[in-house]
Amino acid sequence: MPVDVGNLSMNHENKFSVSRFRNRNGVFPYRVDGRLNGVRIRRNFKTLEEAATEKASLELKGLQIVSNLRSVTTVLVEDQVREAEAAFRRLAGNERSLAFYLDFALSTYREPVCQKPLSEATAAYLAVKTLEHDRQVISAPQLTTIRRHLKVLKAHFPGATVAELSAPRLTSYLQHGNPSLKTYNNRRGVVSTFLKFAFQQDWIAANPIEKVAYHRIAHRRGSAPTLSAKQAQELMTYLESDRGGALVPFFALCLFAGIRPCLRTGEILKLRPEHVRLDTGVIHIEPEVSKVRMKRNVTLQPNLSTWLQAYPLDRYPIIVPALQKHRAKVAKLFGLSHDVMRHTFISFFIAKFRSMGEAALQAGNSEAIIRKHYLDLKTPAEAEEFFNIRPQSREGVIAFPVAV
Repeated sequence: MPVDVGNLSMNHENKFSVSRFRNRNGVFPYRVDGRLNGVRIRRNFKTLEEAATEKASLELKGLQIVSNLRSVTTVLVEDQVREAEAAFRRLAGNERSLAFYLDFALSTYREPVCQKPLSEATAAYLAVKTLEHDRQVISAPQLTTIRRHLKVLKAHFPGATVAELSAPRLTSYLQHGNPSLKTYNNRRGVVSTFLKFAFQQDWIAANPIEKVAYHRIAHRRGSAPTLSAKQAQELMTYLESDRGGALVPFFALCLFAGIRPCLRTGEILKLRPEHVRLDTGVIHIEPEVSKVRMKRNVTLQPNLSTWLQAYPLDRYPIIVPALQKHRAKVAKLFGLSHDVMRHTFISFFIAKFRSMGEAALQAGNSEAIIRKHYLDLKTPAEAEEFFNIRPQSREGVIAFPVAV
């Protein structure tokens, strides 16, 4: 019959009492009296302490009988016994023994050498990546991205060690702010490479990122934003009249050669006048200039050559003082997004020459990107109009840049 463990204290079946009586010899012993599992037990002892010990022992046996407990002799302390009991409960239903899992843990688990603070670990990792940048292994945008993500990571786990970055905690971090799947994956990528570095340094015993989900994204073809030939003409006409044409070289190179225009880490910032060869009709994008650290040559289209002859780079520098402020003003006037001039060049180049391979070489992109974002955005007639945008005649005029 099942026994209600909660009412064991009320079960009189296994309760014992201690009483004192006088036997026939005139001695007053102590008697332990009660029933154990239905069997009557009476035992006499000379002292009260002995009787009390026996009473407790018999009641413990009774409790073990009704609650399936066992009395064993062990060298374990109470906390160790409880831990062992918890381990066996977790193994319920498993075919393997506790010793099997213990052997596996002892053979594979390694304690971290030290509990490295996250702030120190990220600083060490950034030092390595900065050295890689100096050696031209990674680009400036990559280093900037790594630095930005690690700064957020440190702020999210203040005072933590690297070993405390468990998979659940990392998942929570990657999901903060309800990011898009692409942003989530980008965060995960930076954290993953950082934790691989930490694992190599023995700051963690295992890499928790392996248990953090990575999202597969179904990519769809999307058209890049571009300017029409008419809008490009209006833009260049305005630039000729603004500040004596001081901004013309910057915009002409971005619009008619697709040079990456970012004013923080873009190719246009590192392009030098000697890279632009009017005599051979080629712009040399050297590895230290290129975003992807690969050399490429951009063919000077006839209209761009005309622009650079009218506004020569030895008198009209590509980067003028306060360029960011002046570019922002022009961008606001003409609704220019970040890469719209580069997108415009690639789409018109494809429309004119009908070669994705050549467009990829000129722009420093892959053919897959060209096909996905730039194919069939413009017609050959529009392309002809675009590549015929030329400056007003400056024949006989000595060009000097106007102070900005």
